[in-house]
Amino acid sequence: MTTATDQLRDTLERNARALALRPSIGQNTAITMVRLTEGLACEVEEGPWKLRVDMSPKSGGAGSAPNPGVLGRASLGSCLAIGYAMWAARRGVALEEISVEVQADFDTAAEYGLTDDQPGYHQVRCNVKVRSKAPAEEVRAVIEEADRCSSYLAVWTKPQDVRLNIEVTE
Repeated sequence: MTTATDQLRDTLERNARALALRPSIGQNTAITMVRLTEGLACEVEEGPWKLRVDMSPKSGGAGSAPNPGVLGRASLGSCLAIGYAMWAARRGVALEEISVEVQADFDTAAEYGLTDDQPGYHQVRCNVKVRSKAPAEEVRAVIEEADRCSSYLAVWTKPQDVRLNIEVTE
């Protein structure tokens, strides 16, 4: 009987072989629709998934849902944790527990146009904790490989080609 880790490794290896043979199957465009609803709240929809986003009352929202920063940090942390689990399965390194704490330092003054500083985070730290009976050097090698191949870590660490297309209608 195969374990869930064996099944995961088999799935990932099958996907890697398929991509090696036909790279085009890994290329696609994700489309997420965001609509402002009431106040500063938004509805987010992609495929079957629907989420809400809102700002806190101190930022002018109703606090009815997580703010964009929470979701962005959650995306980074969960992508890292999932990547570590996937690469550990592929490399046969047993990980018993993975947690990622994302810390982001910011100053909102630039968002209000009060400084000429670049808006956004000044520094982001990802504190990764892994519990494993495998040798530490094997675990670190898995994490380094996962980080090197992480598409979402790249979104955070490398400049992206972002284009805004604005359409104004009456």
